[in-house]
Amino acid sequence: MEAVSSSGILPHGKVSGLNHQSFNQKSSMSCPQTRSFKSAHCYSSEGLKGSQLLNSIEKRNPVGQTFSSAGAYTYVGSAVESRTHAVEEKVGVLLLNLGGPETLHDVQPFLFNLFADPDIIRLPRLFQFLQRPLAQLISVIRAPKSKEGYAAIGGGSPLRKITDEQAHAIKAALEAKNMHVNVYVGMRYWYPFTEEAIEQIKKDKITRLVVLPLYPQFSISTTGSSIRVLESIFREDAYLSRLPVSIIQCWYQRQGYINSMADLIEEELQIFSKPKEVMIFFSAHGVPVSYVEDAGDPYRDQMEECIYLIMQELKARGISNKHTLAYQSRVGPVQWLKPYTDEVLVELGQKGVKSLLAVPVSFVSEHIETLEEIDMEYKHLALESGIENWGRVPALGCTSSFITDLADAVIEALPAAKAMTTQSTSKEFNMDPVSYAIKMFFGSILAFVLLLSPKMVSMFKNQLI
Repeated sequence: MEAVSSSGILPHGKVSGLNHQSFNQKSSMSCPQTRSFKSAHCYSSEGLKGSQLLNSIEKRNPVGQTFSSAGAYTYVGSAVESRTHAVEEKVGVLLLNLGGPETLHDVQPFLFNLFADPDIIRLPRLFQFLQRPLAQLISVIRAPKSKEGYAAIGGGSPLRKITDEQAHAIKAALEAKNMHVNVYVGMRYWYPFTEEAIEQIKKDKITRLVVLPLYPQFSISTTGSSIRVLESIFREDAYLSRLPVSIIQCWYQRQGYINSMADLIEEELQIFSKPKEVMIFFSAHGVPVSYVEDAGDPYRDQMEECIYLIMQELKARGISNKHTLAYQSRVGPVQWLKPYTDEVLVELGQKGVKSLLAVPVSFVSEHIETLEEIDMEYKHLALESGIENWGRVPALGCTSSFITDLADAVIEALPAAKAMTTQSTSKEFNMDPVSYAIKMFFGSILAFVLLLSPKMVSMFKNQLI
């Protein structure tokens, strides 16, 4: 995630509303599995209607989905009426990503957009009215340090440029397969925002849409957050609510992606003087443990299976190097997924590992967490800890085999597109006005107590260090 190392904080509250039971509604058409691995799949909601699935994650912006053989979730709803032959089919592909500040001036407003997302900082319902003031406070505190990071990589994030290049490459790959599409880019926290992309999709009169988040593994805080934005927009628009949509929720298990990752690793290993002695070090972006243990986020299981599949492919090529997985970018006072990248690097140096190849497995584009956190901070730490030979696998970017596989995923997902039908399940607007006023009053008092608590003060101090 572009946001984490630049922002210094992610959710510190308990993720509520989702459990393993609600997130593990499986159909017979789950993501293809090489083996049974901790039941890690792209989860489906076959048998659930309307807003039940994402309502189990958060009752805000519900959405219903089913799973297709293409590895894509499609919205549940009544099928779109048959179109006459006179109606031209216009296919759209929407690429979703986090976005990033393009200049140092953009850093603070970008951070505000990030922290204003209830999926990034989750507040108890009683305190949700404090979301934006808290986002403003944290973004101001974090901006100076974040600007230093972006200044170190050229003054801004390259994410938009790379995502635009990927969009053009996917369009070309689809046209090479005789499929003519319009490809759009929608960013969650910076320009071009998802809302802008959707508006253009309406103007272009797209008749069928495939949504492709550029996150190989699903997480509530990435793909999940973007989907809820889409649902909110679609729910309130008559045209969009009838538009057939298919969402590819995760694609880490696709053979094309696995092969592409293995190709890059194999190529980088050859740069070392003794390739067989190199430790392959997968560094994945972390999420708070509460996401996984309390909310049922499948991210950790999918990540571990992803590493397994990549290593199986490498072994099939005769590459049997040792490997390990760690999680980077932990921030704030809560526990994140372990082991932590910085701690493991020190441990490996102490154990005598001399050659290390870092693999940023969560990211398909270069951004601050690869260019600054891995290439600068972690490299320095590794060399300081006794590791003598350091290498890093580049992000996939526009690697031809990777782009071709994404194009194939779009083609496979398209036939499963169905119209989205949702209904608001928010109970907050049905609240008695007197009860609401009482909750706001006492909520304000409690909120200020929380904000001034030693734990919160300590957290803010940590962000300034």
